[in-house]
Amino acid sequence: MDYTIFSDDYSGEEGYNPDADLGLGCGIPTQYANINKGDSLLDLGSGAGNDCFVARALVGEEGFVTGLDFTDAMILKAEENNQKLGYSNVRFVKGDIEEMPLADGTYDVIVSNCVLNLVPDKTKAFKQIMRVLKPGGHFCVSDVVIKGDLPERLQKDAEMYAGCVSGAVQMDEYLAIIENQGFENILIHKQKEISIPEDVLANYLSPAEIDSFKSSGLGIYSITVSAFKRGK
Repeated sequence: MDYTIFSDDYSGEEGYNPDADLGLGCGIPTQYANINKGDSLLDLGSGAGNDCFVARALVGEEGFVTGLDFTDAMILKAEENNQKLGYSNVRFVKGDIEEMPLADGTYDVIVSNCVLNLVPDKTKAFKQIMRVLKPGGHFCVSDVVIKGDLPERLQKDAEMYAGCVSGAVQMDEYLAIIENQGFENILIHKQKEISIPEDVLANYLSPAEIDSFKSSGLGIYSITVSAFKRGK
């Protein structure tokens, strides 16, 4: 299925490299992440390196960008792209977001794009984000959440239409996980309802159920959210 229903257009972003854009995102977290020259930045689920290369344009030559990904294939692809671009201050590390092979208090900023919802234990993920951020550091992530109780058949099979829905939790639960890890100044910068075409809904719902669903306010949303780790 086509994942690009979630994707925002990166083509106008400085540092954008089309070879690194797999169309798997659900926002552009770097737009809201308040990234400064010289920052040390971590991208979780870095894939072929798309957000890392955009972030590299923002941190400049004096900053440093690390991409973390779980698969050898993506690490290899990202490294190949980076080699073509010739950046000496971008690196890619293989690792699990729930158990990051990274030192405590290392990063000024952490970004992620449509990845954390796929992590089985989101509490562990945000605990790790808290651990590797510097005091006073912050994260900004784009992710997929659910509002309300979706019809069971639709929720069960929604990933057939958009795999990024798999593992998504209720928006309130997602924000509570962030707060429970001790993050402060939680801010939702953007939220966008994912419009599922009626012909797809018709695979799971009757016409009456479709009408009810579309008027209910329930649905699947992409959000971009940031929060801060308390400073020293």
